[in-house]
Amino acid sequence: MATFEFKLPDLGEGVMEGEIVSWLVKPGDVVKEDAGIVEVMTDKATVTVPTPRAGKVLRTFGNLGEMAKVHQVLVELEVSGEAPAVTKTHGHEVPKAPAAAQATAAAVPAPVVSAEKVLATPVTRRMARELNLDLGQIAGSGPQGRVLKTDVEAFIASGPVKAAAGAQAPAKHWQPLSVAAVDQRIPLRGLRKKIAEKMVKSKFTAPHYAFVEEVDATALIALRTAINDKLASQNVKVSFLPFFVKAVLAAFRAFPQVNANMDEATQELIVRGEHHIGIAAMTEQGLTVPVVRGADRLSIRGLGNEITRLANAARDQKLKMEELTGGTFTITSLGQTGGLFATPIINHPEVAIMGVHRMRKRPVVAEDGSIVVRPIMLFSFCFDHRVIDGATGAEFAYEVIKYVEQPELLLVDMV
Repeated sequence: MATFEFKLPDLGEGVMEGEIVSWLVKPGDVVKEDAGIVEVMTDKATVTVPTPRAGKVLRTFGNLGEMAKVHQVLVELEVSGEAPAVTKTHGHEVPKAPAAAQATAAAVPAPVVSAEKVLATPVTRRMARELNLDLGQIAGSGPQGRVLKTDVEAFIASGPVKAAAGAQAPAKHWQPLSVAAVDQRIPLRGLRKKIAEKMVKSKFTAPHYAFVEEVDATALIALRTAINDKLASQNVKVSFLPFFVKAVLAAFRAFPQVNANMDEATQELIVRGEHHIGIAAMTEQGLTVPVVRGADRLSIRGLGNEITRLANAARDQKLKMEELTGGTFTITSLGQTGGLFATPIINHPEVAIMGVHRMRKRPVVAEDGSIVVRPIMLFSFCFDHRVIDGATGAEFAYEVIKYVEQPELLLVDMV
């Protein structure tokens, strides 16, 4: 028998370290070749790292929450035969670990907490109320034992209780706040820690400024309705997002410097030749920004399909590394919960971001002076003032709005 040291392999271009978020093995375990041994969180995705050799785990290196450097020893294995001089798989150097994998945190379930202190997302709480379930009975697999939607589904499938189809949620009663409650210290780990690091870097590196303007969605609603009527027989429905992406792409023709990244090391603005649009997606683990690559080469329908695919993959934690990197501009939308407006933080190293907010029917003054009701929404733009001046940012914003309010202009390129 021999000892084999498995080192953290390359996780992707530019990724030099990752946070250990979950050990999938412990000393004494016997693992097969290519079995996942540890989950590592980079600033882009959670990666399940497989072992290139079968053997018995002797030691693991690194605690949860600690950073592991690429090529740092992660696991010491007892293996058959002689250990190779370098970590290899099938005669080759260890390939890059899979860019993403479905989270396996459920393999190490967090302890059940009381119903009063249970951590859960709003979606999970609503689901539990509708099914008349006690969240305190469900073991959470999320950070700090947070109960996720998948945990509720697994709990139902396991058969401890049977959810009644017509069960009514218990009546709500106001509960006094406990003056004896103890403080909780919740460490920032995993995706939440990466979000914090990236947001701090962006906010304290790029001097943000915001520009907000109203958008009349009357014509866009009419065009979208007509398109969806045509696609109804194919069971396809296009959202508003693909139109917003197309409007941004059209505006890049007049303002290519907005489709750019900032190189901090050389203090250069890199105007990107490709158009990879990030679409911010909220998941139970936190905010993720999957990237629609080559968005300018996709149709409205193609954009809709790709945005849906990426959003589903983000929720299932199955995004690949290349689907999380290389963005040139980001659009963030909270839909019906988008509020009046907000000032989103630029997705560094990009130099601009667009926020899409809730659409409301509002009275407006028409060209003839009459008062009419129109579907109005606000777009908020944030720019890096180092490279995009206020006037340029405003002109870009109005260029985008022009294509949203007059979506027929997007058809010019097709003629």
